[in-house]
Amino acid sequence: MVLTALLLLLSLIPLLWLGKYNVMCIDDYDYGRRVHDVYLATGSFGASVQEAWRQNMDFYRDWQGTYVSCFLMAMCPMNFRYEIAWVVPILMIGMFAASSFVWGRHMLVRWLGCERRGASLCMILVLFLFYQVIEAPFEGIYWYNGAVHYVLMQSVWFFLLALISESIWTEKKGRAVLCCTVSAVFSVVVSGGNLVTGLQAEILMAALAGYVVWQKRDKIAYVMILFLTGTAGFLVNILAPGNARRAGLDVDEGYGAVKAVLLSFYHMVVFAIRWTPLFVILVWLALLPLLWRMVKASKRDFSHPILVTAGAYCVLSAMFTPTLFAVGMAGLSRVDNIIQMTYYLAALLVTAYWLGYVSHREVDSAAQAFGVFLERAGARMTAVCLLLLLAVWVLTADKNTYTSISALRSLAKGEAQTFYEEAMERYALYTDEDLEEVAVAPYSAKPYLFSFDDLSEDESNWLNLAVARYYHKDSVRKSVTDSEP
Repeated sequence: MVLTALLLLLSLIPLLWLGKYNVMCIDDYDYGRRVHDVYLATGSFGASVQEAWRQNMDFYRDWQGTYVSCFLMAMCPMNFRYEIAWVVPILMIGMFAASSFVWGRHMLVRWLGCERRGASLCMILVLFLFYQVIEAPFEGIYWYNGAVHYVLMQSVWFFLLALISESIWTEKKGRAVLCCTVSAVFSVVVSGGNLVTGLQAEILMAALAGYVVWQKRDKIAYVMILFLTGTAGFLVNILAPGNARRAGLDVDEGYGAVKAVLLSFYHMVVFAIRWTPLFVILVWLALLPLLWRMVKASKRDFSHPILVTAGAYCVLSAMFTPTLFAVGMAGLSRVDNIIQMTYYLAALLVTAYWLGYVSHREVDSAAQAFGVFLERAGARMTAVCLLLLLAVWVLTADKNTYTSISALRSLAKGEAQTFYEEAMERYALYTDEDLEEVAVAPYSAKPYLFSFDDLSEDESNWLNLAVARYYHKDSVRKSVTDSEP
């Protein structure tokens, strides 16, 4: 396990190192402007927090109901110090990796009866593969506004799920009460975030409520408290006046509820295929012998593999529904990041469950032969798959295919350093009080993972206007030069 942990750490270092050259961008300006102005005028963090909450309430009335996300988006760290954008990847990777590890390991240990060390090894490898093939690295790692709305809220939900589950499984009443109390607070936080995570929370909480009614009736009170607090918060979110006003102004037309749900099942299949390249298959194959050994030794019954598989598919499909209903599309990159990770977790758990079902029963000869193969292949199969995985990771022709290799490439070629120097030159112009109209040179280099849109030559472009308002300029535009790439 030590070697796999080192592999994960090694893969994350280039991503965090590239974060040293991260900068403020896109919606960070619009959502952070009022807080930035208050901080410049007062120098008070407390006054800035109050302004963030006032803006949050204005947004709730006029734009969107996500009452926790909007507050956090207003509190962009770069409002207080522009050069501190390097904390964003540390926060987003730290929270999402830790929460995914905790929830996935908890599921394997508590629900499937696996041993802790093996469960930890599984989650380390899943995190390694996720951060190499993450759908939208910029939106999930470096962009504060987009990541805090989706990745951070999903992280809180994963931690919350582990707490709720622990209140169900623990035999210590004091521990159950503590988990329930903390979960009640976090359930309101999750409900005030994005609707993809919020809908997922509602579905899984309903499923947990059904489970305790069926299997653990002495735990009904804990789950129902959390279900009701989460549902109340979710209703506050979706019934916000701002949602209706925004829908009236939005030119994008979503699908009807029934069609959105049906299309969600279709898109889950499409994206599952997309998110299962050779790299992922090799990790899955490497984990099969370990999963077989753990679930075979488990004392769980594994009685309902079809129900578990169908449930996982429905939950994953539901994560596509909000965007299909609201804007008529799937594949919104900052949303896909959290669905992709949930898919990998679900695939791991469903695979383990099916292996447990086969190992605990007299099944057909082919299934038994497969189990015998996994027992005999064991460590050799895992080692071969991991060696092939490393070869694919390092030797792939397109060095932008995997995020760590891409980040390392940008650092080695000096793209990140050049980009940051030019970004700071722009910042100097933005903060020059003698300039009312600012023209900035195009970036001569930009890391592949920093895939955000740049300013336009048209000063009336929405992003140009956002930057101009943030720095109180009459206009901001990108100049056109012969050296523009």
